[in-house]
Amino acid sequence: MTTELPEVLPSSALPADAEEYDVVVVGFGISGGCAALEAARSGARVLLLERAAVHGGTSSMSGGAFYLGGGTAVQQATGHEDSVEEMMRYLTAVSRDPDADKIRAYCEGSVEHFTWLEALGFEFERSYYDRKAVIQPGTEGLMYTGNEKVWPFLEQAVPAPRGHKVPVAGDTEGTKLVMDLLRDRLAETTAEVRYETGAQAMVTDESGRVIGLRWRRFDESGYVRTRAVVLAAGGFVMNKEMVAAYTPNLAEKPFVLGSTYDDGLGIRLGQSVGGATAFMEEAFITAPFYPPAQLVKGLVVNKLGQRFVAEDSYHARTSGFVMEQPDHAAYLIVDSAHIEHPDFPLAPFIDGWETVAEMEQSLGIPEGALAATLERYNENAARGEDPDFHKQPAWLAPQDQGPWGAYDLTLGKALYAGFTMGGLVTDLDGRVLDDGRQVIPGLYAAGACASNIAQDAKGYSTGTQLGEGSFFGRRAGRHAATTP
Repeated sequence: MTTELPEVLPSSALPADAEEYDVVVVGFGISGGCAALEAARSGARVLLLERAAVHGGTSSMSGGAFYLGGGTAVQQATGHEDSVEEMMRYLTAVSRDPDADKIRAYCEGSVEHFTWLEALGFEFERSYYDRKAVIQPGTEGLMYTGNEKVWPFLEQAVPAPRGHKVPVAGDTEGTKLVMDLLRDRLAETTAEVRYETGAQAMVTDESGRVIGLRWRRFDESGYVRTRAVVLAAGGFVMNKEMVAAYTPNLAEKPFVLGSTYDDGLGIRLGQSVGGATAFMEEAFITAPFYPPAQLVKGLVVNKLGQRFVAEDSYHARTSGFVMEQPDHAAYLIVDSAHIEHPDFPLAPFIDGWETVAEMEQSLGIPEGALAATLERYNENAARGEDPDFHKQPAWLAPQDQGPWGAYDLTLGKALYAGFTMGGLVTDLDGRVLDDGRQVIPGLYAAGACASNIAQDAKGYSTGTQLGEGSFFGRRAGRHAATTP
């Protein structure tokens, strides 16, 4: 692995008899598949290159949730009102540096995108999961998958559930279904798909326009001439050098959410021809301590015995704040009236103690610090209040029934997982921009290769990557196919 940029080849490198396509898409995950399908349906001659032996990429490892709203058929069927305006307000509020044009396009196009996804050959179940979980455990079509009901966001936008899950039980089977349907719909077009074939280098003309690329398949290599290249080759979580340079916290956890080919090559190909990047230091890192939801009524403290986050936050928001604590250390404290051990604990149970003093000593928390935090929390919780972090009343309960237990949320102890969030800077149609925010002609990026509306793990909602990857992948494919 490396942080070095691939070479850039001049137009003279293209053989006179080089294959020619209108659009070449690099990567067959959700964004690349959607880009290729839309480009082909728009009349373009399309070539899709995938380094793996099968389609799917990292998208096939996800939970099958799409973040969609504005009044989808599932929202309407389950009695949840939503609007483009409220969805925009929420996504703007949770974005670190909101791109107003992209957020508006995503929200205004969300219902149409929902319909387009179902037209691939499946239907989201018209049902709602009303409990707090990481993702729907069954085939339920809708649930809250972000911080919509968490302060301060619930005061900035009317909450609505927007996590639409593909109707297949299990952690990854839903997205595999969508990827298989994308493969089948592509097979109905003139698009050509080549597996075990990756892009090696970009070819540009004298003006800097991308006009082709060099590919490699095992010991064979060749060139293709094209009017546009869409980079959709994933993030860089598998590239140790890039992780060390940009997101070093990702190197400290047990496993990553990525495929073998999430090595940053797509991003580096874009950089090689002048593409700018953004949010490269941002990483989604999380170790959910719920379900069971009962644990949310406990309190999370750092090694000093201090609270630092509302415990009813989306799990990645909580974990994002853990990353800011001394030694990335934190503990979930629960009393005997509310403790309920998870079936598959990502945050390991440490022990139980008859007194708070014993718990402080065992956890290495300064004497009296946790006792003071507990006393304040319990007094406020008894009144249904949390003036410190505005945890919602439904999740407030005094933790005053000993003995007490603690779960370890510390990075390196809890089973954290993560992926990178930064990528190439693009415009509304996926065109890659340079440092001066000028378009690099002939070059597009989508999915984890690009930086779109998912910028900050503290504001992330489950389903955003599949949602925006497919949505902006479609836009990139259509624009690449119809622009001279």
